[in-house]
Amino acid sequence: MEKQTKLWKPAEYTQDHPDIVEAANALKAKDVVAFPTETVYGLGADATNEEAVQRIFDAKGRPADNPLIVHVADQQQVGQLVTHIPEVAQLLMDTFWPGPLTLILESNGTAAQNVTAGLSTVGIRMPEHPLALALLKAVERPLAAPSANRSGRPSPTAADHVIQDLDGRIAGILDGGATGVGLESTVLDCTSDVPVILRPGGITKEKLEQVLPEVRVDPSLLGEAGKPKSPGMKYTHYAPEAPLWLIDGNDDFFMEQLNRYKSEGNRVGVIASDELLAKLDHEQVISCGSRKKVDEIAGKLYHALREFKRSEVDLIFAETFDESGVGAAVMNRLRKASVKVLESH
Repeated sequence: MEKQTKLWKPAEYTQDHPDIVEAANALKAKDVVAFPTETVYGLGADATNEEAVQRIFDAKGRPADNPLIVHVADQQQVGQLVTHIPEVAQLLMDTFWPGPLTLILESNGTAAQNVTAGLSTVGIRMPEHPLALALLKAVERPLAAPSANRSGRPSPTAADHVIQDLDGRIAGILDGGATGVGLESTVLDCTSDVPVILRPGGITKEKLEQVLPEVRVDPSLLGEAGKPKSPGMKYTHYAPEAPLWLIDGNDDFFMEQLNRYKSEGNRVGVIASDELLAKLDHEQVISCGSRKKVDEIAGKLYHALREFKRSEVDLIFAETFDESGVGAAVMNRLRKASVKVLESH
């Protein structure tokens, strides 16, 4: 499956820029291209073409029963993909688009079957990144685009991460620098009377509640079962090379566990806040920002998960964070990446 992967780095984000036109032509030819969004890098293919979409699954090694999010250039494209746009969905598009909010709506069958994983619904969002929007306008069709990484690995927040995972497996990568939010979009099911959060992300429950009378959180976020209506609701995700353990307790408990496992001869890497790192005398540490700035932690999390290599550490310890606001998304991703939780009692 080895192929030559091109790296484009357009100086301007316009739909007629030669690099963007070349990437769009590759997509029109049913190939796959990675591009940046404001959340993470996505791996795009024509969402209406089953053969093109299959190449996403082949490149990622992704299970076929995991639905994909469709990215659109404008609200007009939404109408081409769904049976109808509920009033609540229109309000949310007007308020939060372009931005990190995916809406689950009833599909009219235009999106390929392998995009929706055989469901009657489709997830759609309009990304905020100017390079993503330029590409969508140039290709003139909606793009299915999960994160541009090998399935199960931490999502990519820089072009280098995409190269690490997919070089030789895809047609090309549009390099737009580091992404902003750093965590995938919030996924909101708008097919029920009360909208339901299927995946927490940059548009928090608190932000949604400012414009909606009621928002629920899907119980499967705590115990996953059944057919996933949204990406990220099934299978292991975001896993680093070495096993990740969450240390759920205060700083003293974290240091106690770290010293215990080091004394047993384990090489332990640490992902933690600036506040905890200031108390640690340990060489294998990566900061993901201050506890007071959870947005900063969200932006640095996937990069931190990629830093430790299996050859360097036996275990990775990560602290837990407050789950208000975007902290809910941070902890959702950490739980999915982890294999064990050590709790203080």
